[in-house]
Amino acid sequence: MSLISNERIKLSAAYLNTAAGGLFTAGVVAALVATVFGVSGRSNLSALTLSGGIAIFFLASIALHGCARIIRGRLQPWPTFRSWPSSSRR
Repeated sequence: MSLISNERIKLSAAYLNTAAGGLFTAGVVAALVATVFGVSGRSNLSALTLSGGIAIFFLASIALHGCARIIRGRLQPWPTFRSWPSSSRR
């Protein structure tokens, strides 16, 4: 596997991990902050609806992060200077 392939794998994993962070921020943190400070548009939102929505976003965030870890696991080790033949170290 080439260095380019490794970089593409890292880019894909970083994209999924960023999406996971965005889901967590938008669905969990923003919902909790809006509820605590009373800035949500609906005042009659039940606790069950709120916790269900937060759980959905939280689980989706965990799933995307898990996919990113799986993709990152496909990285191949790149040879270091010590593993190269001595004739190419000039």
